[in-house]
Amino acid sequence: MKIYVATIIALLLYTQAAKAQKMGIYDTIKVYAYITPQGDTIPSGNLWPVMVETKVSPKWKKYWVEWTRLRNAVYVTYPYAKAASRTINEINARLVNVTDKDLRKVIIHSKEAELKKQFGDKITQLSVYQGKVLMKLIYRETGDNCYEIIKEYKGGFNAGFWQSVAFVFGSSLKQNYDATGNDKVMEAIVKDVERMYGYHS
Repeated sequence: MKIYVATIIALLLYTQAAKAQKMGIYDTIKVYAYITPQGDTIPSGNLWPVMVETKVSPKWKKYWVEWTRLRNAVYVTYPYAKAASRTINEINARLVNVTDKDLRKVIIHSKEAELKKQFGDKITQLSVYQGKVLMKLIYRETGDNCYEIIKEYKGGFNAGFWQSVAFVFGSSLKQNYDATGNDKVMEAIVKDVERMYGYHS
C-alpha cells in the first residue's frame, strides 16, 4: 500500500515538473488584447454571462410598479408640456407692449385655438394620474403652476372654476415641481426622455 501511494505521489510530482519545464516560470500565456484609440494595448478576455434570479420584496415590487406607472405617464404627457411651454413663450412675446385688452384677448384666443386643435382630443383622453403629471411638467417647463397660467390669460373666475374641477377629480392646478425633492424620480425620467428624443430644456 505504501509503495502504491508513493508511486502516485511520484507521478504527480513528475507531471508538475514536466509542466514547469514545458511552460517555464517566465513564459507568458497568450490572451486577447484591446488596442485603445491612444495606442495602448490592454489584455482582455470574455466573461460568460451569468443569470442571477431572486425574489422581489413587496416593498421593491410596489416601488417598481409605481415607477413604471410614472415613467409611462411622463412619456405620454411630456410632449404636451413642451408644447404648452412654447405656446406660452410665444404668447408672452406677442403681448409685449400690447395694452389694448381686446387685442390681448385676440392673441391669447388664437394660440389657445391652436393648442386645442393640436392636442384637445388627446388631452381629454388622459387619466387623472396622467393629468397630475402633466400639470407638474407644465410647471417644470414654464416656472408657473397651471392656476397662475390660467389666471394670467383667462382671468381669476376661470382659474377658480378649473381649480374646482381639478379638486373634484382629486388633483390641483396649483401643483408645483421640486426636481431635487419630491419630484426627484420624475426629474430623472424626464432627463431620460430628453436624451432619448432630443428635447432641450
